[in-house]
Amino acid sequence: MIILPARQLPALIRWFPAGPPGPATLTEHLLATQAGTWWADRAVDPRVIAAECGEHVLLRGDPSALEPADLAPFANTSIEAPDRFRPLLGSAFDQIRPWPRIVHVKRSTSPAARPPLDVTVRRLTTRDALALRRLPAAMSWVHRTWGGPQALARSGYAWAALHRDRIVALACTYFLGTVYEEIACVTVPDPRLQHLGRVCVTALCSDIAARDRTPSWTCPAGDRSTRHLALSAGFRPEYEYTHHVVGSAAAPADGARRRAGQPAALS
Repeated sequence: MIILPARQLPALIRWFPAGPPGPATLTEHLLATQAGTWWADRAVDPRVIAAECGEHVLLRGDPSALEPADLAPFANTSIEAPDRFRPLLGSAFDQIRPWPRIVHVKRSTSPAARPPLDVTVRRLTTRDALALRRLPAAMSWVHRTWGGPQALARSGYAWAALHRDRIVALACTYFLGTVYEEIACVTVPDPRLQHLGRVCVTALCSDIAARDRTPSWTCPAGDRSTRHLALSAGFRPEYEYTHHVVGSAAAPADGARRRAGQPAALS
């Protein structure tokens, strides 16, 4: 797989129709922010295209055009692809784990919630980059689709609850689509502050509505706490899909070594 230059993208957008909520907003986010990478099996008339951002990959095209080693750049990511890619994924990585996901769309308003007096909920700005960098490691994934804490802080697409300049809850646009904005939310592991996630989500959703877009929220099917938070914030299930969490690239087979100019193992 090779990285595609930006000048080639307009002719290839047909591979990823705009509009649906959920993972499809990844490609629109790449076009709007240039935060990720476009890949193809070849520069002219590609048969396979991949969009990668924040350790998420959308893969489309003809899997017979690839060898397992061609997917090595996508090791240790989450890959969403049609079922026809499943055998190729299984050969390309040392492990692969299906991860069912449920896409929710905001359909109703939610009761207003107020933060404690010593907590401030507001839009993040460039001066909040340090607070984002200080998030616990388990929460740092939330800014990867923007290219890091500095990029998310200056984007204007994040709302946070801050206690003494420390972020204790955060909701942000995770993928910026033209019809839907896919959101994400993280909170510190403190039961006393869990409701602050909904406060941040409500503020973010008001922003999204002001942009004439609709919030969507994709949650792991087995994550009851996040799904409950989504439901309490007025989101309702839209559809379910499965993407695959993959491990390291598998060792190349003899055929792949020969194509790479390496000698095949003797039997």
